[in-house]
Amino acid sequence: MGYRNNLCFVLLCWVVSGVTCYNPWDFSRIDSAIWRPTPRAEPPQRQAHVLSLAQPYPWARADTSQLRAVSVLQPVMVQCEEAQMVITVHRDLFGMGRLIKAADLSLGPAACRYVSLNDAENTVIFVAGLHECGSTLQMTPDSLVYSTNLNYNPTPASNPVILRTNPAVIPIECHYPRKDNVSSKAIKPTWVPFSSTLSAEERLDFSLHLMNDDWSAERPSNGFQLGEVMHIQADVSTGNHVALRLFVDSCVATLSPDRDSSPRYAVIDFNGCLVDGRSDDTTSAFISPRPRQDTLQFMVDVFRFAGDARNLIYITCHLKVTAAEQAPDPLNKACSFNKAGNIWSPVEGIRDICRCCETGNCAFLGGQSGRGSPLDRWSGRRFQRDVASRHGEPLVREAEADVVVGPMIILDTDQGSRDLSVAQMEAEKAASEGFSSTAGLISVAAAIALAFITLGILVYRRCSHSSA
Repeated sequence: MGYRNNLCFVLLCWVVSGVTCYNPWDFSRIDSAIWRPTPRAEPPQRQAHVLSLAQPYPWARADTSQLRAVSVLQPVMVQCEEAQMVITVHRDLFGMGRLIKAADLSLGPAACRYVSLNDAENTVIFVAGLHECGSTLQMTPDSLVYSTNLNYNPTPASNPVILRTNPAVIPIECHYPRKDNVSSKAIKPTWVPFSSTLSAEERLDFSLHLMNDDWSAERPSNGFQLGEVMHIQADVSTGNHVALRLFVDSCVATLSPDRDSSPRYAVIDFNGCLVDGRSDDTTSAFISPRPRQDTLQFMVDVFRFAGDARNLIYITCHLKVTAAEQAPDPLNKACSFNKAGNIWSPVEGIRDICRCCETGNCAFLGGQSGRGSPLDRWSGRRFQRDVASRHGEPLVREAEADVVVGPMIILDTDQGSRDLSVAQMEAEKAASEGFSSTAGLISVAAAIALAFITLGILVYRRCSHSSA
């Protein structure tokens, strides 16, 4: 009987020690993996300009989260002095390598102008008193905050119909003497791949595609930001036809697929002149040499229509072909404006064929309207399929077509802010899910401990009755 009492006492001690040693927060065991929350993928981030906290007060804040600042340079720097603030703005404001006009910048509601311009460093400097240019003062329990805005309002360059940069408002603050930390996150929207292809009655297939920066594949997104460059590739599938050379006769940008709608902006005109590259603030040009005779590539700086909130564009191009051995002429050419030499240069052919790009009389020099079929100017040559010719059917004469690419979505900062709000909502949802999981773990641990205690009491009572 003494042996049974000792055995029951040992068993009870083992149960109690198991309960007291159980750690419900120990997730190192293999079976605990079923409770481990799945890690969430972090969205791509871009950091706003954050000032160092090591600097002595007063300190400055310039919220540049509106800017797409991918440059290592700080686009806006603020120095808070005893009675004034000094603001230095880099003219590459958006970090895209495109310098803005200093005259498009102003400070505060009073629209104060800059005091100096540093051409060597491409910077614009504003100096304003703490109470000047419409700045406001906010008092908190331990600081004085002087606030104003740096305004960027782009003015149209050579063409008043389009803009190549978005306006921006950059909040500026000087804190006396409080310190703080500023950060921002944003998510880059993604868009489904797309392309536009027009088949000319199964004779010639003309197409336009948006390509990536190295022209190796189609671009997986039709979303752009001002300051970027569209890479557009025109192709024609020749099939069994003779060797052909493709030209882009004209391209027009509109807000709808209708090329005759208004407003409209000519990107390529005058039978192959890339007139958008003639503007002072663009780098638009044809790619030379072309990869194949039946392919033509060109780059266009991203733009949007001024005064329209839709922020999208369609580009309709008139494509045509000639025989590959036919020499380019004023009606069949691909000409870009070379700003370094202030001349028009062709992708192939003599330079004289581009002279009409400056005057716009290319159709007159060619002897007929630019919309005439290029096949009509070929001596003794016709497009045809062997089967059609053998059966006496009419010869194929489809040598040109209109092709639309779009819509291209011009992204702005408001869309980035909306995406940031969505990301914050998802983060809050994840936090609530994690709290629910923690509460469930505590409940399970309590149930296991109660079961062990109940089992120990039952074993002890049974052993006591047996000894009695």
